[in-house]
Amino acid sequence: MPIPREPHHRGYPRLPACPAEGVALKGVIVEHSDTSEQQILLVENNQDDVLLIMRAFQRAGVKRRVQAVTTGMDAIAYLKGDAPFGDRAKCPLPSLVLLDIKMPGMDGFEVLRWIRRQSEFFGLCVVMLTNSDHISDANQAYHLGANSFLVKPLDFQNAAELARSLDTVMSKEHY
Repeated sequence: MPIPREPHHRGYPRLPACPAEGVALKGVIVEHSDTSEQQILLVENNQDDVLLIMRAFQRAGVKRRVQAVTTGMDAIAYLKGDAPFGDRAKCPLPSLVLLDIKMPGMDGFEVLRWIRRQSEFFGLCVVMLTNSDHISDANQAYHLGANSFLVKPLDFQNAAELARSLDTVMSKEHY
């Protein structure tokens, strides 16, 4: 049974959908920088989706620093502070992770499973991104501890709305 193409949420306000700026190569950080203390880590292997998400954040006026990595292994290395992500001034811990499910090598479910096993990331908000509209993917994401689940493709209008909603959620005292 396909799931609706609207985001699903667990304990968070309704979130719409998102886009980026810059070119990401395998393992390279792409950054939409701002002076905000709260960071977003985007884990997405599709360069077009990275660009779309980064542009939407920028156009929506989101004042969050967005860092992007392109593999599940890089996401874990980033969160652990392993090289080349060890400098927390340049690679600060995120308040939110936007995590693609379908990636080569380590997929988003494996990364989510790792995140939820780390006590220091217990409160980290993780939003899963996918092209799949199968309810089993949403169920698995929630079972593993995802806070929200969004179905791609994200058009630009929905992406900008998502960016604003994520910004609002991150502004709450919870973060």
